[in-house]
Amino acid sequence: MRPNPFPRSFKQWKTKGSLNEAGHLSTFPRTTLSLSLPQAFDFGLCLLLHSIGSPAGELTSPLRCVLGLRYLVLGHACCRLGLLEDGMVLLQAGRRLAAAASRRRSVCWPDDSFVSSTACTRGNGAAPMPTESESASQLLSHVKLLVRRTTAAVAALDAGVPAEASRLFSKVLDGRRGVPAAFAAGCFVGRASAHRAAGRLAEAIADCNRALAVEPFCVPALHARADLLEAVGALPDSLSDLDHLKLLYDSILRDGKLPGPPWRPHHGVRYRDIPVEHRALTARIQQLRCQVAAAGGCIDVDYHALIGVRHGCTRSELERAYLLLSLRHKPEKATAFVARLEFADDHRDPDGVRDQAKMSAMVLHRMLQKGYSRIKATVMNEEKVAVAVAAAAQVAASIPTVAGGESEVPKKAAVAAAGVFQRRFCRDTAEVGSMHCHGAIPVK
Repeated sequence: MRPNPFPRSFKQWKTKGSLNEAGHLSTFPRTTLSLSLPQAFDFGLCLLLHSIGSPAGELTSPLRCVLGLRYLVLGHACCRLGLLEDGMVLLQAGRRLAAAASRRRSVCWPDDSFVSSTACTRGNGAAPMPTESESASQLLSHVKLLVRRTTAAVAALDAGVPAEASRLFSKVLDGRRGVPAAFAAGCFVGRASAHRAAGRLAEAIADCNRALAVEPFCVPALHARADLLEAVGALPDSLSDLDHLKLLYDSILRDGKLPGPPWRPHHGVRYRDIPVEHRALTARIQQLRCQVAAAGGCIDVDYHALIGVRHGCTRSELERAYLLLSLRHKPEKATAFVARLEFADDHRDPDGVRDQAKMSAMVLHRMLQKGYSRIKATVMNEEKVAVAVAAAAQVAASIPTVAGGESEVPKKAAVAAAGVFQRRFCRDTAEVGSMHCHGAIPVK
């Protein structure tokens, strides 16, 4: 771990000569933000407490300039640690105070002191470094955009529009600028809820895997993945996640606090809700164990719901759905999201996050392969049965045609016989008539 270049007390820091003759901060913002963020957080808090406890008359002009940046330091540290709402408030306050201090200093400046910083660095050919106020303004606009999109995504999910919620969460997570890792874990859980509401269970499980790779103790992600695995019928995997969640609840109740440092976001989890959740979780685990024992090892997983195809689908529909899922959830591509995350110094190691994400993606990919092979075998059997039924129907349809051809011969014979009898009757009638015409019949 790199040593902290900033002393713990403000008096020691004030005597280290970090201020130049003009009263500006020489190395503080960039050096602090490139080192340990929790140390920057503590240092900014030290500045804030000193400014609160010091009378206004005792603050010199350079010191007042430094104290004008206290909110900017705290805001930047909060944003990098995932506390975007708190960081946004602090950045707004710091920018307002810095602008007021700049106006007060500009009253006593001569006319030739107002020189553009770009004009000074134009002859060097190097890109000018942004000032503290410019970097704070850029960060504030980025944080506002993230908060606005996240709020809109949650509102769309509550309104029953999961497609819009998924699109907004994807904009937050797949943007060009980085996202704090703790904040990204909550966005992954929200997008998993949107995917589940839209019926894309494989996508939802993948987002839960990403959230747990970033935050291994994320209670909403563990709970959501256990629900998803239970929904598709993978009861042993769901039971494993619930056991992990129960161990996490036990550690929380034993320690008397939520896991991690106090500043880390816990995504809506409160300590006072843990005892009730623990009792409900224990009953649910017992129920799932009874179901697994009753099944006797024959677990019927609903692979149709996992892949997203209907029962009785055709082979082309199955091939298309599996191709899209296999390309999207390749284990080789499962670690691409880590490059867009910003990790604090005391947070998880990016290499550990990549390993965990790749391992979870391999488990999901094997489940998809198994489901594809099962459904394909079922579809092939259904096609064979359909071909056999069609052949039997064709044979059954050809049998009445032959019988009808054989029955036409007696009908023709009967018609011919009827014609013969009719001609014979007519001939006899003609003979009787001729006898009447020749004479009377003698009567004795």
